[in-house]
Amino acid sequence: MVNDDTRIQRDRRARILEAGLEVFSVEGFAGATLDGLANAAGLSKPNLLYYFPSKEAVYLALLERLLDTWLDPLRVLDPDGDPVVEFLAYVRRKLHLARDYPRESRLFAGEVLRGAPVLAPELSGDLRKLVDAQARVISGWMAAGRIAPSEPHHLIMSVWALTQHYADFAVQVSAVLGDTRDPWEEAEAHLTTMFTRMLTG
Repeated sequence: MVNDDTRIQRDRRARILEAGLEVFSVEGFAGATLDGLANAAGLSKPNLLYYFPSKEAVYLALLERLLDTWLDPLRVLDPDGDPVVEFLAYVRRKLHLARDYPRESRLFAGEVLRGAPVLAPELSGDLRKLVDAQARVISGWMAAGRIAPSEPHHLIMSVWALTQHYADFAVQVSAVLGDTRDPWEEAEAHLTTMFTRMLTG
C-alpha cells in the first residue's frame, strides 16, 4: 500500500506540474488560477492543494526544475575543444532546447519579463557565475587569435536571443514563414552560417 500511495503521489505531482507548465506558459503567472491548474490536471482544487499549497508553489517547482535544464547547454562548452566547433555546438544545443521545450522557454521568458521575482537570486548568482566563467573561456580563444574578437558576454546573450525567439514568438514566426516551412531546420542552417562568419571574421 505504501508503494502504491507513493506511485500515486508521484503521478499526481507530475500531472500537476505538467498542467502548471501548460497553464503558466499560456496564461502567464498573473493569468493562472488554482481552479485552472486543477482543471488542467484533472483534479479537484482541494486535491491539488494537498500536493502544492498554492499556485506559487507549483510555479516555483517548475522554475527550479527548469533552470538546471536551461543552463546545461552552456555548461558543456569545452575549453580544450576547437572554438568554432564548440560554439556552434552550443548554438545548436540552445536551438534544440527551444524547439523541444517551447513551453519551458515561454515560462522562463514570462518570469524574466515580470522582473524575475522568483529567479532573481539565481540569475545574479549561479547563472552569472557560469556565464562569467564561459565568457573567460571565449575571451581566451579570442586573445589567442582562434576566433574573431567581440564582447563574449554579449556573444552568449546573442545566442539566447536568436534561439529562444523561435519558441517565445512561435506564433509570429509561423505567421511570417507560413505552415509549409520548417522554421527550426531553416534557423539552424541560418544561425550556423551567421555565427561561423562572426567567429571566423
